[in-house]
Amino acid sequence: MDKKIKVTLVKSLIGRLENQKANVAALGLSKIGDSNTLPDNACTRGMIRKVSHMVKVEEI
Repeated sequence: MDKKIKVTLVKSLIGRLENQKANVAALGLSKIGDSNTLPDNACTRGMIRKVSHMVKVEEI
């Protein structure tokens, strides 16, 4: 069974760097409170690490 993680945006994108905004968009998030379920792999974890101060991660 594949592991999944739920990523939720908890802080605003206003005033953030363009690469951070792009990472949040690539995770499928756009507004505060948006959530997305993603596969738990190295690529996803790398994107989350770049914006860890703005998202909340839960393992499913």
